[in-house]
Amino acid sequence: MALMAIHVSHVPILDNVPKSPSVALSSTLFPKGAEMVRPPWKATGLVVVGHRGNGMNVLTSQDRRMTAVKENSLLSFNRASRFPIDFIEFDVQVTKDDAPIIFHDDVILFEEAGHINEKQVTTLYLEEFLSYGPQKEPGKVGKSLFRKAKDGRVLKWSVEDDDSLCILQEAFQSVDSHLGFNIELKFDDHAVYREEELSYALQAILQVVFEYAGDRPIIFSTFQPDAAQLVRKLQCVYPVFFLTEGGNEIFDDMRRNSLDEAIKLCLASGLQGIVSDVRGVFRNPSTIARIKESSLALLTYGQLNNVPEAVYMQHLMGINGVIVDLVEEITEAVSDFNRPATERDESLCDPKGEEVRRPKFSQQELTFLLNLIPELMQQ
Repeated sequence: MALMAIHVSHVPILDNVPKSPSVALSSTLFPKGAEMVRPPWKATGLVVVGHRGNGMNVLTSQDRRMTAVKENSLLSFNRASRFPIDFIEFDVQVTKDDAPIIFHDDVILFEEAGHINEKQVTTLYLEEFLSYGPQKEPGKVGKSLFRKAKDGRVLKWSVEDDDSLCILQEAFQSVDSHLGFNIELKFDDHAVYREEELSYALQAILQVVFEYAGDRPIIFSTFQPDAAQLVRKLQCVYPVFFLTEGGNEIFDDMRRNSLDEAIKLCLASGLQGIVSDVRGVFRNPSTIARIKESSLALLTYGQLNNVPEAVYMQHLMGINGVIVDLVEEITEAVSDFNRPATERDESLCDPKGEEVRRPKFSQQELTFLLNLIPELMQQ
């Protein structure tokens, strides 16, 4: 299907996402993976995954929801668990002394002697990593955390509800065991890794997972193609998804540059699914059929997943799940996707007079939804 598109700049950005979405989300889980892999889902609806827990922090945003609670923290994970989500997504790296920690950025920024300094997260020992930010021990003060914004500004990492940094083991021990974990295996995009380096880090993570996971649903995902292949070789219990920008960014490693390359990698390596930037899927909707024909699951991430209309469109397109920041709003929206209509009128009935499960949109929202597809496809 050929599609036209409007410029992405015309699509509502996160700061402008409506505070009261017109639709709502309750999800269930997706299709069954390879027989040797423990299936983490059921095949009954659109899966909702909380991004870094209850949503990532955007320190430059005017939307208070983006600075409400510290991302990738136990507080954020448990806040997200209040809502009908299936998984939370978070980033795992390994410290110099082999401790799997939960942190997104490659570097940690802190103030020392009036200057902002930075250290590579994986060069820190666990004790030093945990010394940044709020401390668990009463009366103990941690080093102030800073973060670099996309525009280059360095800002103090301030949120309304702060929390201490945490390790992977704590997440297993402190978060409802029914809530699935989408564990992103985080590696530096600009580094070149030897297989033994990847293996060493992955085995440290797997050791914690196998000791503490129990019956919790787990998905591994990573942008690092070699890490995706290797974690699949190291274990056959949990599904592995390959993360891709879907062609929105270009990398030296061709495997990262398109959904077609992602499909090839998954099929060649026995992976179970793809997690794509939603813009890549909207621009190339025909790949959805190829992904399904390949018996792969498909999740998406990105700013548009905070717009209920864009999420509903993915539901109609057959996408298995969405990773979102606005957990409360989007779970509320998705719940209506599978809720029988309560009002019977011509717009809510099929030709046989049966109820159709369909959320209600205002005229403005319908206009946005109809314009969204052609706009994105031109990018």
